[in-house]
Amino acid sequence: MLMDSVEKFVANDYDFERRQEYAASDKGYSADVWQTFAELGWTAVPFAEVDGGFDGGPVEMMVMMQQFGRGLIVEPYLANIVLAGGVLRRVASDAQKAKWMQTVISGELQAAVAFAEPQSRYELANIETRAVRDGDDWVISGQKSVVPNGGNAGLLIIPARTSGGATDVDGITLFALGGMAEGVERRGYPTVDGHQAAELYLHDVRVEDAAMLGDPDQGYEILDAVIAEATLAVCAEAVGIMQILTDKTVEYTKNREQFGVPIGSFQALQHRMVDMLTACEQSYSLLLWACMANADGSDEARRAIHAIKYQVGTAGKKVGQEAVQLHGGMGVSWELDIAHYFKRLTTIGQMFGNADWHLDQLASG
Repeated sequence: MLMDSVEKFVANDYDFERRQEYAASDKGYSADVWQTFAELGWTAVPFAEVDGGFDGGPVEMMVMMQQFGRGLIVEPYLANIVLAGGVLRRVASDAQKAKWMQTVISGELQAAVAFAEPQSRYELANIETRAVRDGDDWVISGQKSVVPNGGNAGLLIIPARTSGGATDVDGITLFALGGMAEGVERRGYPTVDGHQAAELYLHDVRVEDAAMLGDPDQGYEILDAVIAEATLAVCAEAVGIMQILTDKTVEYTKNREQFGVPIGSFQALQHRMVDMLTACEQSYSLLLWACMANADGSDEARRAIHAIKYQVGTAGKKVGQEAVQLHGGMGVSWELDIAHYFKRLTTIGQMFGNADWHLDQLASG
């Protein structure tokens, strides 16, 4: 039922021209479409029933993100629901849930998690932003980079170091700030794949204890769990993109003629498209395993995430490049959706650790 509703929406109400129009707008997405997501209940899927959600898990998230990939959705589902929502549903107090989580679920509040810094690359614990006690308040200073949805967010979740060294796992605390809080400077920009991000500069931002999410110095485990969940989500999106690129490429080669016959009849091109399909099926199988391992709380859950992220990083590159090449010069034109799928697939390959990084994690773990 969930898959059917998302699939129908993408097929009937979210064509490529609309997507381009939304991406080019000031916010970089459609507020009306986002409200439709909320009305359809999609923004509530991963939250507990007691909090107004549907108790969805990795499998439900996979179903949705695959279809979002096929539709090349630019609405900030990952930033709001997977990242920010993932933090809030794990550690927010009842008062914080009432203040922030309910408005995120309803689609009224845009949120973002500022997990990356200029020097951190893929190391979550590499945090130089500091929060220092000053009387009854905390004073936060530092810089956050490439914050998904950071320019639109009314709620910013900031991991800051409250003790320890710059790369220590212990000593990280999560804080919730208003997007327009005094001392918060942000520079929003569109990313190469049509989404939105921002640089955040925190100039002695003063917050009370009520802004702290969870226990002091214990934020890393929460952040790590949320990023793992987000990694699985973008892998599902990547599989959806790979599938539609393969479908569109096969269809194009059936209609594009050379020497009086469709180019899809050339055996060399058929072999290349078979390789694309094989890469898709391998990735989908691994995605299913990773989702089930994480849904069951298996000991293999984290290894499964590293494995699927490595797979979509390597297979996604193969499928994307083949799709562009088999479409010829128009495969890199702005007017054709193939190039935009390829850009999103390439971006996902770098998010939350690239293929080489995840292979290293597999080898060392």
